Amino acid sequence: MAMGEGCSHGALISDVEPNSTDTCPECVARGDGWVHLRVCLVCGQVGCCDESPNRHARRHFHATGHPVIQSYEIGENWRYCFIDDVELPAGEPMRRS
Repeated sequence: MAMGEGCSHGALISDVEPNSTDTCPECVARGDGWVHLRVCLVCGQVGCCDESPNRHARRHFHATGHPVIQSYEIGENWRYCFIDDVELPAGEPMRRS
């Protein structure tokens, strides 16, 4: 199966404005740290990755149903669909490298 095949959620991807530039806002509010950042490609919510203790990107998906994220790390532009558990074709980098 080619990358992105088996996912019908690509149409949900929007040209979003991330709600943070370099933090997980929910971790900051809790006084916690995070490992890596992800941005929701439906609404722009920035959250921490599954390797982070709070997993805010995944929690955002469960709370909203917004399935597609992109890495929000410098030099990364991979995309992923939570529902179909597949990597999607890369997008434009969202942060300056």
